[in-house]
Amino acid sequence: MNDYTPPLDDIRFVLDEILDLAALAKLPDFEHADPDLVHGALAEAGRFAAEVIAPLNRIGDVQHSRRNADGSVTTPPGFVPAYAQYVAAGWGSVPFPAEYGGGAFPWLVATAIGEMMSSANMAFALGPTLTQGAIDLILAHGSEQQKHTYLPKMVSGQWTGTMNLTEADAGSDLGAVRTQAVVDEDATWRITGQKTFITHGEHDLTENIIHLVLARVAGAPPGTRGISCFIVPKVLITPDGGLGERNHVACLSIEDKLGIHASPTCVLEFDGAEGYMVGELNHGMRYMFTMMNNARLCVGVQGLAIAERAYQQSVAYAQERQQGRGPDAAAGVSSPIIDHPDVRRMLLTQKASIEALRSLAYLVAESMDLAVHHPDQPVRERRQELVELLTPVTKAWGTDLGVELTSLALQVHGGAGYIEETGAAQHFRDARIAPIYEGTNGIQAIDLVARKLSMRDGAAVTDFIAQLGALDSELAAAGPDLASIRVNLATATSTLREATDHFAAADNIDRLAGATPYLRLFGIVTGGWLMARQALAASRRLASGSTATDFLKAKLVTANFYCEQILPQASSLLSAATARAADLMALSPAQF
Repeated sequence: MNDYTPPLDDIRFVLDEILDLAALAKLPDFEHADPDLVHGALAEAGRFAAEVIAPLNRIGDVQHSRRNADGSVTTPPGFVPAYAQYVAAGWGSVPFPAEYGGGAFPWLVATAIGEMMSSANMAFALGPTLTQGAIDLILAHGSEQQKHTYLPKMVSGQWTGTMNLTEADAGSDLGAVRTQAVVDEDATWRITGQKTFITHGEHDLTENIIHLVLARVAGAPPGTRGISCFIVPKVLITPDGGLGERNHVACLSIEDKLGIHASPTCVLEFDGAEGYMVGELNHGMRYMFTMMNNARLCVGVQGLAIAERAYQQSVAYAQERQQGRGPDAAAGVSSPIIDHPDVRRMLLTQKASIEALRSLAYLVAESMDLAVHHPDQPVRERRQELVELLTPVTKAWGTDLGVELTSLALQVHGGAGYIEETGAAQHFRDARIAPIYEGTNGIQAIDLVARKLSMRDGAAVTDFIAQLGALDSELAAAGPDLASIRVNLATATSTLREATDHFAAADNIDRLAGATPYLRLFGIVTGGWLMARQALAASRRLASGSTATDFLKAKLVTANFYCEQILPQASSLLSAATARAADLMALSPAQF
């Protein structure tokens, strides 16, 4: 298995050329986030990810986390000291308010750090990722006392956090949650029920775990309208902020999974556990979406991250593996497989898709920052629309690509990729969970067509498509070198507009039938727009005399490849996106 090399040049290119890190740093809340400081911090985060976290990836896959007889969980060798170093370095605190010990940096910076940590070791990174989401929920909806009690130690990483939504009969349908909350004589809530698939629900990395639990109070309305949210610590907090007695929360088992073996996925039992309501009664589902929306971007980044790690390994293998004769090699000479055009097609498909996805994920993160911190209300509103519109696309398209690209990376290895020893198979297995958790990708597609396309009476998506089309004038001015990119982007943008117009007029069942191919189409076209912007940026820097000629020329080739060979796939999805539901619903269940 190859080492992980943080793609710092690629990350910097997105931050400085596709987005505007310098402008973000001029906002009053981010004046300390000078671009040079940010890039220095990212270099150090990348070093930490590569040297401390990445070497544990294979160890965790082989040795797993394990549940002990007393219900405690032991993580694989090396995880406890590595996590202690993570906390000491403050990597988890980067985007949070200074008043709770955070660095108050943009989410954009935290997203880049999150990518590198997840590339290095996805299973390790899951705990901090869930903790960040839990912090977000308490920040947005917790009482001042709750913030004071929990946030400093969660922000520092001394305590971790979880989300407890899923139950055996309440997976995607959270309205079926049965866990009960009963108020005690002293106004304390007692939580009783079982939760499944709880990521890092029990572990030995920290002294406490702060569970955020969805539960139902007696007499609450049915469905999601009757769900409340509770803070349930693993260990109770004493009045002076110390640790008291163990709460009535137990890990019953750890799931035996396809991948992310080092991440303990737990079944938790709450047996009259002491809990504290967050916010108002029956508003828990709304509060949990604060955490879930954050997590959905992070999961999209996981797709990007694991694809990057697998891509790096497949490139290294293709450069070293001698097999067959390349098209320009002399007779009888064995060539490295990277000389074969089909292998290059697989590698370039990975490279181009990763670069498009990184730009998309970082655009959402930048928009999250501007939606909160920009001084102008219209800018905040439009950026929040962009976050809501693009989050399901980032999560679903990003994680679908994670699976597809790790599969391609395995294919580059040939038969060796199917052997666990090479490590290529682990990336494929680890990536497969991401299209499932934090809302399946089918649910993301439904969210896009049923909720997001109707924002501002449809004007939000119309304005976004117009933004894509507006790039045409810049591409035209760039001249013949970008002519192919211009033509393909114009065609794809027209396809997206046509599909979107269809959804505006379609009835509900037809929208649901075409939701998944539509989201895929949306992601591919948005990726094409971002890759066209990459080409423009690279072209301008080359024209200005930049010395990074090899890097920039590679950016141009990659963008051209995406727009000529990946972007046209959008047109092939149009018929599936706009097809009616008749065929899908025609067969009886027995006919399948």
